[in-house]
Amino acid sequence: MRTANPALKASTFAQAGVVPESESMTIQGTVNKTFLILLVVVGAAYTTWGLTFQGRDAALPLMGVGLIGGLIVGIVTVVRPAWAPVTAPIYGALQGFFLGGVSAAANMMYPGIVPQAVGLTFGTAFCLLLAYRSGLIQATENFRLGVAAATGGIFAVYMVSFIMGMFGLSVPFIHSSGVIGIGFSLFVVVLAALNLVLDFDFIEKGAETHAPKHMEWYAAFGLMVTLIWLYLEILRLLMKLRSDD
Repeated sequence: MRTANPALKASTFAQAGVVPESESMTIQGTVNKTFLILLVVVGAAYTTWGLTFQGRDAALPLMGVGLIGGLIVGIVTVVRPAWAPVTAPIYGALQGFFLGGVSAAANMMYPGIVPQAVGLTFGTAFCLLLAYRSGLIQATENFRLGVAAATGGIFAVYMVSFIMGMFGLSVPFIHSSGVIGIGFSLFVVVLAALNLVLDFDFIEKGAETHAPKHMEWYAAFGLMVTLIWLYLEILRLLMKLRSDD
């Protein structure tokens, strides 16, 4: 199995081993864990959302802690999947702190944009889940290879853009609200959405192979990584579309 999501690598479930069916990971268990992490994300986001609208300086440090801490905890979780029952909720809280501040700032600039982004994110996830379960979209090997390659390319572009930004430079066009910039964001949104299909498939395969129970938390963490990416890319796209309002 191949997936573009670094949290759900092809070797993850194999390394976790196999346990008796009564003690193994299930799809329903993963759904429950995903919902719990999502509640943590929303709760933490509400904190920095409120601080940002109140104009308190505490929002920025909390966002910084969320961004950097979330990256560190995410890497730790990928390296040590068995720690996921503890690290996955922590990751959700840290990312929530960051998302709350970003969302509040975006909503100040473009009122009502955050509910639109949230609705589109979950609407997209639900539609893709239905398409996957119905067989309309199948995670074939070529599909996995294409999504993984494209995701790696986008990651490389973002890394180059980040490094250039440290020197006051930027990658031309992709951050603009012009046709190329909007087209780029639309492409990334579609790519992030397709990663959800790979996540669904990978979780299903993990349940079929009777991975240990703690892998429910790890799989939920991996799915949350993709959902957060999708939300941020949709938010970015909507901001570009509304930049001339």
